[in-house]
Amino acid sequence: MAEITIDDIKETLADCVNHQVRSVTDWHFGEPVYENPDECPALEGIAGLRELSARLHWVNFRMWHLEDRARRRDVPEKVIAECKYAYDKLNTVRNGLAEAIDVCLLGMVCPLLPESAEDRYNTETVGCVLDRLSVMALRVFHMREQARRKDAGEDHTNTCSDLCEEVQARHDRLVRSLMELIDEYAEGRKKPEVHQYFKMYNDPEMNPELYKNK
Repeated sequence: MAEITIDDIKETLADCVNHQVRSVTDWHFGEPVYENPDECPALEGIAGLRELSARLHWVNFRMWHLEDRARRRDVPEKVIAECKYAYDKLNTVRNGLAEAIDVCLLGMVCPLLPESAEDRYNTETVGCVLDRLSVMALRVFHMREQARRKDAGEDHTNTCSDLCEEVQARHDRLVRSLMELIDEYAEGRKKPEVHQYFKMYNDPEMNPELYKNK
């Protein structure tokens, strides 16, 4: 099996980002089907990175539409509560997948780090960046959708069109920053790490609202 290179990793990350953009449109016509969709599998290598990125994006896709539904005021409160519980569950999966991406990347990048690599780290890990890019892809799609509405006024469509361009520009800048970060790993100027969320509210032994009201 051929060794994984920095260029392989950058190419794969670019593919992951392109998949995020394409799939937002595709999934509005039919969502993917995953086995054990609420799990965060421990995957390795290039294929693992692609799979984890796709799963993370799908979770964000589901969360986006849950957030929209939870803002309704013409449905019973039970519906809103169910949306909130479902959102919270998905958010836990989302955090786990972002961590799994970092673990996967760490396994590929660490053997490629120069021996003189500095003990310096970025403010965001690759898993966090892919998560942000996923949400940005969703925002661009839905903002563009608003800009094309026939039932909205000109001010609304113009505002949404301008915002769409701004978000797209930020998306492009973040992609460039992601690729530069991988180059910094290769040059030994930074090291990758796993961003662990350490969420306390899901732990019945750490959330006082849970352990005090048993």
